[in-house]
Amino acid sequence: MGEKKRKEASKSEFIFGKQNYKWFFIGLAFITIGFILMAGGGSDDPNIWNPDVFSWRRIRLAPTLVLIGFGIQVYAILSKPNKEKNPKS
Repeated sequence: MGEKKRKEASKSEFIFGKQNYKWFFIGLAFITIGFILMAGGGSDDPNIWNPDVFSWRRIRLAPTLVLIGFGIQVYAILSKPNKEKNPKS
């Protein structure tokens, strides 16, 4: 009987809940979109100046999305998982 209880007690359980993983992927999507928006804008010819490097999208929008994504990741880590505990009689 003791062996059975020990096996039940040692069942592997995920650290985070379903909601936590959902927030992880949402935050990861924000970070990815932010880095994609930051990419590009260079010129193939070094003698030609491309002012798109300082566009509103690369200077304001993309870093904001990345920071929001990191904030969502912190929330996903720190939020308490919704685990249903069934008390056994």
